[in-house]
Amino acid sequence: MIELEGISKTYAKSAVKAVDGLSLKVDNGEIFGFLGPNGAGKTTTIKLLTGVLRADSGSAKVDGIDMAASPLEAKRRIGYVTDNPEIFARLKAAEYLNFVADVYGVDSATRQERIGKYAGLLGIKDVLNASIGSYSHGMKQKLLVTGSLIHDPENWILDEPMVGLDPKSAFSLKEIMRERAASGKLVFFSTHVMEVAEKLCDRLAIINKGKIVFTGTLAELKAREGSDESLESIFLELVDDGEEAAS
Repeated sequence: MIELEGISKTYAKSAVKAVDGLSLKVDNGEIFGFLGPNGAGKTTTIKLLTGVLRADSGSAKVDGIDMAASPLEAKRRIGYVTDNPEIFARLKAAEYLNFVADVYGVDSATRQERIGKYAGLLGIKDVLNASIGSYSHGMKQKLLVTGSLIHDPENWILDEPMVGLDPKSAFSLKEIMRERAASGKLVFFSTHVMEVAEKLCDRLAIINKGKIVFTGTLAELKAREGSDESLESIFLELVDDGEEAAS
């Protein structure tokens, strides 16, 4: 379970809050989509949630564990896929995955099983002995996804995970998301691809200018807006309304 309560963040050179008093709760067994235009605060929120950034105020909790008070304990319950897959170019992919497994204390047999499963599903199993520096952006993304699942986290957090993936790998990623949610684990991901969010998410949140403007199911969003249009159409209208209200 993930809980954000009144969390805010302002970057040093800006007077505008990147995230402004944001509160959000995501339960186990959910696929939760986090939507918003560029610069809305999606990545900042995810970095606050995962402990990459420290909030100016408010709290982030993972399974009831406060990220600021007990960061290592909270992070052990997270699998995180960043929006930037530029990692350890001089390492071989297999070395990176074993390093991640060592950090989380995953035994040899279990790590090999999970690496084989996820690297196989994502199509990189045969190139794990190549250096990460030789990988394309999409291959690095697949490697990050594989690494994030080695310790079988209760909470899987992904920032724009579909970027750079080929259709087959994107399909496999969505199947992994469904599998994990069905087993009672939490999946939280940001995306610009409205069709993916519409078909995949149990619930979603829309953020604009650092503030949540909607949280709930797609059916609840359509009912609130009095519209039966696509998520994409409602999203664009909602974000435009928010921008006009702020101007």
